Amino acid sequence: MKKRFIVIVLDGFGMGAMRDAALVRPGDEKANTLRSILHDQPDLKLPTLEKLGLMNAFGGESQQMHFNPLANFGTSELAHHGADTFMGHQEIMGTLPKKPEIIPFQEKVDAVAAHLREKGHQVEIKEVQGLRYVVCDRYVTVADNLEADLGTTYNVTAPLDFISFEKECEIAALAREVVTVGRVVVFGGTGNTMEDLYAAEEVKAGKYIGIASAKSKSYEQGYQCRHLGYGVDKNVQAPTILTRHNVPVTLIGKVADIVANDGGKSISCVPTPECMELTYEAVQTMDQGFICTNVQETDLAGHSQDSAVYRLRLEQADAGLAKILPLLTEEDILLVQADHGNDPDIGHSRHTRENVPLLVYRKGLTGVRLGLRSTMSDVGATVCDFFGVDHPQNGTSFLSLLDP
Repeated sequence: MKKRFIVIVLDGFGMGAMRDAALVRPGDEKANTLRSILHDQPDLKLPTLEKLGLMNAFGGESQQMHFNPLANFGTSELAHHGADTFMGHQEIMGTLPKKPEIIPFQEKVDAVAAHLREKGHQVEIKEVQGLRYVVCDRYVTVADNLEADLGTTYNVTAPLDFISFEKECEIAALAREVVTVGRVVVFGGTGNTMEDLYAAEEVKAGKYIGIASAKSKSYEQGYQCRHLGYGVDKNVQAPTILTRHNVPVTLIGKVADIVANDGGKSISCVPTPECMELTYEAVQTMDQGFICTNVQETDLAGHSQDSAVYRLRLEQADAGLAKILPLLTEEDILLVQADHGNDPDIGHSRHTRENVPLLVYRKGLTGVRLGLRSTMSDVGATVCDFFGVDHPQNGTSFLSLLDP
C-alpha cells in the first residue's frame, strides 16, 4: 500500500503580516506578499492552488481566483525570531526555535579561540584594522558573515584543497558550541588558497570583519556548504526520526542544502520546473515515505522585488502540482505551505514576517479548517504522526483532522 506525505514549500509566499510584526520587525506590519502580487498581476490564475484553497487561506478573492468550499486549509505563524528560510525549515521539521543574539564576532573571538585550543586545535588570532578573527589549524577562518544582517551570522571558511570539509565542519561545530548567533555557515571550495581568503578580508561598520564570500573564490569550484543553526538538533527533527524508523525521506531543492537528512536522499536544485519535476518523479517511484520540496525561486523573485517573475514562478509551481495530484491516493497527504513572506512591493529586498498558508490535499477529504497554527512545527509533528513514529521536539499534530 502506498503511503506518502509530500510537503511543498513555496519559499517566501506569505499571506499577511503576523500580529507581532510591528514589534519584531517594524515596517513588516504592512507586508502581504500575495496581496502585492495580485495588485501588480490582477489576472493571475493558479488553478491548482486555487483548488487547494489558496484564496480561502488568503481570506479574499481576486479577479481570477475564488474561494473553494471543498478545500482543506489553514494558516500558520512563525515561531522563530524574524523571517528566515534556514530557521523556517528547521521549525517546519520540528525544531523548537530559540531566540538568537546579535553579537559582533569581536565579542566572541577569545571564547571561540579558547574553546578550540581546549579541544586540541592550533589557533592564531589575526588582526586587521584593529579587529580580530580566528585562524584554526592554519586553514580555517572563523569571522563575521558580511552578507547577512551584521552580527547575526558567523562564517567558517576554508580552502578545501588543504583541509577536508569534514574537518572544517568539526571546527565549526566547536565554534557553534560557544556562540549564540542564529547561524554559523561552514563553506569552502577547491582551487583557492589562504592567500585568496586573506585577500577577501573586509571590514564593515567599523566593528565587523570577515572573509567576503564572493571574493574568496570559494564558489568557483568544489563548493560545499553547511548551516549550523542555534539550538538546532537534527536528532529531534522529522527526517532523522523517520529514517531511524526506516521511513524513506527525500528532500528536494534548497531544503536539501539546509536540513539534515543523513539517512535519506537529498537533491539540490534551484529552477522551479526542475524542482517540481523531481518531486513528480519521486512520487512516482516512492511507495512509502516523506518528500519535502523547497521552491526557492519564489523567494528570489521577492528579493528582486519583481512581481512579474514571482508570478511566473508561481505558475510553474502550480503546473507542477497539477501533474502530481493525480498520482495521489486516499492514503497520501500533500501539503503546500511557505516559510515566511517576501513582499515584492514592501520597499526593501528582505524577508517579511508573515503568516503562511497551509493547503492540504487528500483524496476524498473536503472542507477541513486547520485554523491559525502557532508554529510551523505542527507540520513536522503531523508528518511523524502520519508514519506512527516518535514526535519531533516541537509542534502539535493535526493528523486527526485529516481522516477522509
